[in-house]
Amino acid sequence: MSQTNIAFIGTGNMSYAIIGGMIKNGFNASQIIATNRNQTKLDKVASDFGVQTQTDNLIALAQADIIVLSVKPQMMAELCQTFANSGIDYSNKVFVSVAAGITVKRLREMLRSDVKLIRCMPNTPSLLGKGVSGLFSAGTSDAENSTVTEIFSSTGIVMWLEQESQINDIIAVTGSSPAYFFLFMEAIESKAKALGFTPEQARLLVQQTAMGAAQMVESQSIEISELRNNVTSKGGTTAQAIAHFQQHNLTQTVADAMDACIARAEQMETEL
Repeated sequence: MSQTNIAFIGTGNMSYAIIGGMIKNGFNASQIIATNRNQTKLDKVASDFGVQTQTDNLIALAQADIIVLSVKPQMMAELCQTFANSGIDYSNKVFVSVAAGITVKRLREMLRSDVKLIRCMPNTPSLLGKGVSGLFSAGTSDAENSTVTEIFSSTGIVMWLEQESQINDIIAVTGSSPAYFFLFMEAIESKAKALGFTPEQARLLVQQTAMGAAQMVESQSIEISELRNNVTSKGGTTAQAIAHFQQHNLTQTVADAMDACIARAEQMETEL
């Protein structure tokens, strides 16, 4: 990694999370370049992590060996056009796209080159070192894949995918799913407030319980369903709550929501 320069084109929440994880895990800040049109965001990432910043994407492109494309999917075509028109030779550079809904084929069309590409779908817990990143490679070497694994392993776990279509599955399972958990926590918090707990008490109770439940899953090798059963005494209060969830088909609702997520990702592939 000592000779590898990494540019993050677009420094929004996801790039910020990845850069933060890298710095926490010993990456050299001087070899990380963050770009953004918003100087305030650049000032923050520079202040927090000590990385290089740049408002000119082409300067970052020229200097970097690995280019992480972290702009909104709707902005990707315009960005790639500026690269293609720049005259910069990027045939030996590795592009990593964290944009949902843009396939390898489409990205290469945008860049007007059969570039080495890795599609990545990380999630926001990457900032805490608890992230998940699904990766799919196209035209990259084992050594290049190993370097990218180092980058994203610094923010959590990495899973390499055999088929590009699995990127959409990863979006549903891990990319979007922190929001599912937040929604469930939000619902419990709302009811706790209705029961008379203060906002501060409700937040503390929900976050501690969620963290404890997650750590029980992490620390024990038994099935998650068994962990649930261990909390659910027959005829007890928990059993009554679980029965209500099951009567309202929570499992199918979650599955349908994840299918909707995948369907939207597939639809985006036809739009962008």
